Parts: sequence; structure tokens; C-alpha cells
Amino acid sequence: MAKGTQINFDTTRPPSPFFKETHEAWRMALRKWIDKEIVPFVNEWEEKGEIPLALYKKASDFGLLRMGYPEEYGGISEGLDRFHGMVTSEEMARIGAGGISASLMVHGIGLPPILAIGSEEMKRRIAPAVLSGDKRISLAITEPSGGSDVAQIKTRARREGDEFIIQGSKMFLTGGMRADYFTTAVRTGGPGYAGISLMLIEADRAGLSRTKLDKQGWWASDTAAVYFDDVRVPAENLIGGENQGFAGIMRNFNGERLGMASGAIASSRVCLEEAVKWAQQRETFGKRLADHQVIRHKVAEMYRQINASQAYLEMCAWRVSNGETPVADLAMLKVQATLTLEFCAREAMQILGGAGYMRGNRVERIYREVRVNAIGGGSEEIMRDLAARQIGL
Repeated sequence: MAKGTQINFDTTRPPSPFFKETHEAWRMALRKWIDKEIVPFVNEWEEKGEIPLALYKKASDFGLLRMGYPEEYGGISEGLDRFHGMVTSEEMARIGAGGISASLMVHGIGLPPILAIGSEEMKRRIAPAVLSGDKRISLAITEPSGGSDVAQIKTRARREGDEFIIQGSKMFLTGGMRADYFTTAVRTGGPGYAGISLMLIEADRAGLSRTKLDKQGWWASDTAAVYFDDVRVPAENLIGGENQGFAGIMRNFNGERLGMASGAIASSRVCLEEAVKWAQQRETFGKRLADHQVIRHKVAEMYRQINASQAYLEMCAWRVSNGETPVADLAMLKVQATLTLEFCAREAMQILGGAGYMRGNRVERIYREVRVNAIGGGSEEIMRDLAARQIGL
């Protein structure tokens, strides 16, 4: 960044060979839509604890919900790549309220397993309604007793003729209170990874109940605990083969981690923008905050960590775009991104001082969302251990 350049969300993203005119065109169009349809209502939706259902339809009509999905099911895919998805993650993070993005874009983790390994009948039954914004789908993996340990899933699906009977519970489901469908991990076989299947479960089936969960952050995202009390589903609701669900879950996690890393790094840039804006206007001891060496060093360190994380992110995205599945790097990238977010949120809060602690500003909201980023999609500890195993330790 040249001397004298204003420090903001855009100028703190280094020039990149991966972003072309089509990516910037999508960025500008999406930003204009977000500034009209979301930004004026952020505080209202945060306090209410949910986004309006009408927003899903608006997002689909604009193209946001449909970006990157097959056109035969109502998606938009021609000419798009992973970097368009990164632009989407960045612009949604710019809102400074992760719960809005998490709830609005939750189909990004609930729908891919169906499109990847589901039957053609299931794809045509579910995907168009979700991509049009008429229906919502959530991912149901985590359990009260298991957390990130997917191999220990206890929710069981017992086969009886042409039906499965589901018994168990799921926890921390993003978008779970208003989901119409759940892409659910169930145990259909023996212990460990080999006994896990994926099952589509409609929310209106008898025996399914749910409870809203209050959270530290992501207030605008409706989060649920879901309970299955002998819920009967037809055998054709099996997503992929019986006892073959773990591969689908892992493939889904890789994409989720790339998206979460992109959002976390962009949120770090929001923190940097807000901190610099405040430091340049706030005066203490006869000079701007920005003229105190300790503040300048904080800003420089935030900028350094963001640049390093962004470079790692773009390289991982390029590798995925070229057909690789760099599991270890995607795991380490998520750790890198969430540690950067944690550092930048803390330093921005320190620079803003009391102003940052007041409800209703982007730094305060992002600060509350640090932990969900560090834990969701695979905790930092799980990610480090996964990476260590992947590199052959």
C-alpha cells in the first residue's frame, strides 16, 4: 500500500493475481445489494435474534443464494470459480455481524452433500426450493456428547423395511430453528467412521422437536438443538450409500473451512479499518492516537498478520480450484485465520477503548464472534491434530 493511501477494508487487501474483472464486478454488485438490503437493519436483526424470512427470497432473486450451484437445479455456475465464493465471504463479513451471514448462507453447508452424493430425485426435490429461497436446509452433525469428534456420533438410524427410524439429538445447528430440512449424520452401522451415514430429514416429521439456543455471538443466527424421537423417514432419504456418510461429511468440511477462513480474515480487515479510523480521529495527550508509537505498532502487526493469512488463503483456494484436496493446509489455514481474527479483534477493541465496548458497532460484534470461528467447523485443536496426522507425523 502506497504512502498516504487511506487504510480501509479495500486497501488492506493486497493486490492479487487471482482476482479478475469478473470477481471485482461481483464484489461491487454484491456490496451495493448488501448496503441496501442488510446494512441498515443489522442492529435491529441482531437484537431480534433472527433475520426476516423475506431476505432469503430477496437474496435468491439477486443471485446470492444461487451463486456457485448447478444451473439445472436453479443455480448460477457458468464462469464462476472459488474466488467468486471468496468475494462473497468477504463482502458478507464486511457487515460485521457473522450471524446474518451464517443464517442466510447456511445452505452452503447443508446442500452440498446432497448435490455431491445424493440421488437425482433428491437433488431435484430439494435443491431448487432451497436455492429459490422458499425452503431452508441446515447441517446436523454435532451432538451434545461429541463436539468435533464425528466418529463418535450416537444418533442412530435403525432400518425397518423401507424406512429408517431415527433416535438421538443434535446440537448447535446454525439456522436450525427455521430449517425445513436437515442434512443429518446418523449411525447405521458399527462404531467409528465406517458406521456413519448421511440422512435427509424433513423438519415437519412426527417425533422431531427443536429448542432455540442463546449464544455469546452470532445473535441474528437462529441456532437450535434438535431432537429425534423415533422419527420415521423413507429409505430413499439416505444421502449416498449406507455407512458411507463420513466421506461426504469430510468433503463438506473442507469447503466450509475455506469459507470460514475467508470470512475470518475479512473480519480481521474490518477490525483494522475500524481501529485505524478511530486512531486517526481520537486525540489523547495532545496528539492523535495514531501518532502514539504503541498504537502504530498494533496497527502494523494487525496488517502483517492479515497479509500473511490472506496469502495462505489465496494459495489454498488456487489449489482447490485446480482439483487438489489439501486437507492439512485447509486445516492449518483455518487455524491461521482464526488466530489472526482473535488478535485483530482484541487489538481493535483496545484501540477503540470504551467506544468499542458499546453495543451496536462492528468491532464489538466481531469480538463476541471470535470463539465461534475458532470452534465451529473444527476447533483449532482438532485442526492442528488433523494436520499433524495428514503430514505423516
